[in-house]
Amino acid sequence: MNEIISHIKKNPEFKRINTSSKIEDFVNILPLKLKKGVKFAYIKRQTLYFVLSHPVYKMEFEYNKADIKSLLKKSKLEDIGDIAFFVTNKIERKSEKIQSKALYEERSHGIFQNLAKDTKLKEKFENIRAIIKNS
Repeated sequence: MNEIISHIKKNPEFKRINTSSKIEDFVNILPLKLKKGVKFAYIKRQTLYFVLSHPVYKMEFEYNKADIKSLLKKSKLEDIGDIAFFVTNKIERKSEKIQSKALYEERSHGIFQNLAKDTKLKEKFENIRAIIKNS
């Protein structure tokens, strides 16, 4: 399988696959504080663009631009003259949590003695009793 994949990567028709994997490798060698802010990166007209997730990361990239360029010279990416970064204006929507139903039926009826001395603990037990009776 690896031989087939390496053969495909060497084929000039699949240059984009090679480029995207090289960009991914380059993003992975960035320092952690920079790597966390990168959503994705791409090359356009000999410029490597980083799409960042927050404006703070843009400031961090501006501050470390010389370091990134020196890493870029050491990487496998060729023909890149400049780097640029910007913050995307799309807001990521958080996925809604799906509440799962209990896989079992409650066997208890909530009938027990509450022997707790502490008032907070006693209140917690009463909350548990109410949950059991409602389900």
